[in-house]
Amino acid sequence: MTGQLEQLGLTEEQIAFYRENGFVQVDNVLTADEIAELTCYIEEAMAEKGALAFQNSEGESRSSYYRVLNQKVNTWRDHAGMARYTTHPKLAQIALRLSGADGIRLFHDHALWKMPQDSKPTPWHQDFVYWPMHELGKTALSAWIPLDDVDESNGCMMFIPGSHEAGMLPGISLSDPQDIFEYVQGTDLDKKKPVMVPLRKGSCTFHNGLTFHYAHANRTDNPRRVLAIIYFPDGTTYNGKKHVITDPCEFQAGEPIQGGLFPLLASNQRA
Repeated sequence: MTGQLEQLGLTEEQIAFYRENGFVQVDNVLTADEIAELTCYIEEAMAEKGALAFQNSEGESRSSYYRVLNQKVNTWRDHAGMARYTTHPKLAQIALRLSGADGIRLFHDHALWKMPQDSKPTPWHQDFVYWPMHELGKTALSAWIPLDDVDESNGCMMFIPGSHEAGMLPGISLSDPQDIFEYVQGTDLDKKKPVMVPLRKGSCTFHNGLTFHYAHANRTDNPRRVLAIIYFPDGTTYNGKKHVITDPCEFQAGEPIQGGLFPLLASNQRA
């Protein structure tokens, strides 16, 4: 087991940290050559017409949402090069180890651009509340892979340690945000200090879908470019909620989320 973790650039201490705190930094997860190739692919994917652009369930206009993030989802379905990285076996194996699941499936990928100078912060929120998953999915997690060095000046992430233990709270509008901390007043989370995680390109974070997280505004002259990959445990069932990713599949509530659009990327049987 230790040897397998070393090949992934992961340690037992990092796994324990993730499960206690709901996030973890993993350095040098992709090589410099891989980052250069991925950057080329993701630029092509963002420029393509007809790829699936994001529209949230509240129907917010693209203009207001764009001020926070300019993004596309499921680039892997439109671009073979992106598929190579969205389904990257190393990243999926890390997600499997961190989550403790028996198998990990792909939910979708996100190409996330924070535009230069005029972008707003991404407010504190949880991810899981937006995903159409029943309880098992609460170990769902995201890899957040910057294609540029990130710090406070251009949109690095912050996390509240242990906030994944708060359970699922009401959703937050990213363009007109509520204060998520109002829902945890009087608890230990109300007193915990945020942890800022600057990253060099090639490194990444993984965070649980329930972990409170925030990204700074981009005050630089260049876009802050990120690939996020969302994973969920095999066997997770659909909860009936409308979602841009699952709506075309016409799942019935209670059905497993599976099939070719949600491939099994890693499992203990394949480890």
